[in-house]
Amino acid sequence: MKNIVLIGLPSAGKSTIGVILAKSLGMNFIDTDIIIQENTGCLLQAILNEDGPEKFMEIEEQSILGLSASNAIIATGGSVVYSHDAMNHLRSDSIVVYLKISFREMSKRLKNIKTRGIVLIPGQSLRDMYNQRIPLYESYADITIDCSNKNFENVVGKVVKEIEKESSKVLSDRCDA
Repeated sequence: MKNIVLIGLPSAGKSTIGVILAKSLGMNFIDTDIIIQENTGCLLQAILNEDGPEKFMEIEEQSILGLSASNAIIATGGSVVYSHDAMNHLRSDSIVVYLKISFREMSKRLKNIKTRGIVLIPGQSLRDMYNQRIPLYESYADITIDCSNKNFENVVGKVVKEIEKESSKVLSDRCDA
């Protein structure tokens, strides 16, 4: 089975849904934020505070380009879509699922913005970040799942259903070729 990559805004539920999805499908689970922390020995927010967003995104890109996974659910950081190379690497053997939430939902869920490790360019508001990232998530997604006001089990069920459809479509396309 292909990997399943989860993308979306901070607080969309990528890590939580990823763990439940991995258990449901009998797959491995990888959180790229944890890989960054393991590679650097630093918390995400510490990297942002000490080195800034540009360096953080460089570290994120290198961590993902070095990732080799199979049969895995991969939860990414919200800023991964800023790297075309990282996204192409992830897409090469994966189905990309965009966990979509509204700005209002993101704002409601984000409680720890100063300590969470969220990439904001200096002077950028949360609204600016939201508006900048949405078209990127949409452009990389094979599947989009609306997660606003939904519980995790409901979202996981929708993801599984859509992945089954996407997998059969890929198989059908290959047989037609």
